[in-house]
Amino acid sequence: AMQAIDQVINSAGKDLLHVCRQHRSSIVFRGPNGNAAGVAAQHSQCYAAWYGHCPGLKVISPYSAEDCKGLLKSAIRDPDPVVFLENELMYGHAFEVSDEVKSKDFLLPIGKAKVERPGTHVTLVSHSKAVGTCLDAAKQLASQGIECEVINLRSIRPLDEEAIQASVMKTNRLVTVENGWPHFGVGAEICASIVESPAFDYLDAPVIRVTGADVPMPYAVTLENESVPTEAHVVMAVKKLLNVQ
Repeated sequence: AMQAIDQVINSAGKDLLHVCRQHRSSIVFRGPNGNAAGVAAQHSQCYAAWYGHCPGLKVISPYSAEDCKGLLKSAIRDPDPVVFLENELMYGHAFEVSDEVKSKDFLLPIGKAKVERPGTHVTLVSHSKAVGTCLDAAKQLASQGIECEVINLRSIRPLDEEAIQASVMKTNRLVTVENGWPHFGVGAEICASIVESPAFDYLDAPVIRVTGADVPMPYAVTLENESVPTEAHVVMAVKKLLNVQ
C-alpha cells in the first residue's frame, strides 16, 4: 500500500478533478490491512484513517463474508476509485451466510453500516476484525446484564454517521473500537461527528476510544498481542462508562 499510495491518492483519487469531471476512474484497490501475524511494523498497520482522509476515494473495511461479497461487488460496479481493506487474519475465518448472500445478485450499498447486535446500554462502533472483538465483549457483558449495540461500519468513507447517531441517541453512550493507532484515527472522526450532531445532547458520559497501542507493531508475538485491542479492553471500557465493577 505504501509503494502505491501516490498513484492511489494523487492519480486515481484526483482524476475526476484533473479531467474536469469528464472521466471517472472505476478501479478497486484491494489488499490486506491492519494487524497480521508476525510480519512486524512495516506490514502490520491500519490504513483506514489514511485513505479515509482523502477526498475522491471511497474506503471499505469489511468484517464478515457477507460484507466481503456484497461490498466487493458494489465496489467493482462503482464509477469511482474504491480502496478495499481486508484484514488477512480474517481470511481463514468461516461465517454462516444466508441464501440471500449466496445469490449471484447479492449486493451491499457502500456507506451503510450494519447493526450486528442490538442493545440498549451502550453503543460499540468498529470495523473489520475489531467487530468480532466487540461481539465477543458484548456476549460477555450480556451475561452480566449489560446489553451492547454493536455497529459494523463496513464503510469508512463515506461514513454512516446517521446510523451511529441513531444508536447513540438510543443508548446514550459510545465506545469506538479499532486496531489502528489512537491519534487522528477512525474513532476520533466518529467522536467529532457525534460532537457536531444532535446526538451529542443525548450522551450521558464522555465517549471512550479503544485503539491499538501508539507504537509501530512489534515482531515478538507477546508484544504484538499487547498492541491491539482485546475483548478485555472493550469490557473494561464499557464498565468504566457505566461506572460498574
